[in-house]
Amino acid sequence: MISFIIRCVLAAASLFFTVALFYNGYWGWGIVLILVTAIIGFSFFRNENMILALNAMRQGDTEKAKKYINKITHPQFLVKKQHAYVTFLQAVLNTQEFGHAKSEKMLRKAIGMGLRTGQDNAVARMHLAGICAQTGRKKEALTLLAEAKKLDTSGMMGDQIKQMQGQLKVAPSKNQMRMAQMAGGRRKTPRRK
Repeated sequence: MISFIIRCVLAAASLFFTVALFYNGYWGWGIVLILVTAIIGFSFFRNENMILALNAMRQGDTEKAKKYINKITHPQFLVKKQHAYVTFLQAVLNTQEFGHAKSEKMLRKAIGMGLRTGQDNAVARMHLAGICAQTGRKKEALTLLAEAKKLDTSGMMGDQIKQMQGQLKVAPSKNQMRMAQMAGGRRKTPRRK
């Protein structure tokens, strides 16, 4: 929130000084300040922590990516697509801390807001399928995996999707899990004579 306010103040000040320099005839400095204003304006559409988190993810350093993505405390002030990506990355990187319910809610929100590429949509659906599988919703998980397979046009996730589908075929359903829990709680006591 504070960085957003600072950005707004800097953008307004830069724009004011640019106009003032052109008005007073300092064209050279005015052009330089146009470039500075453009850079500040670009920061409204691209969050620096988001760029650093994505770069850390590409390098395979998830702890660093988690640190950067968790620095973004108010993603609702970002552009809609950026907000979707922040929500998506927070859900994926913080699944253990948030728990399945909150991560699922965040992933559905990110998918609803719209992720830019089909590959990102496929990854989101695959993570959502994993959460559904762990909570015993086998049918929903298989549906999400089928959607992820359609969205994965490059075929990069084909092996992972096949592996998850194979695991889901042998995984128990929610009713079977519930029955196993109930049976585990009731132990037959021997009859007394």
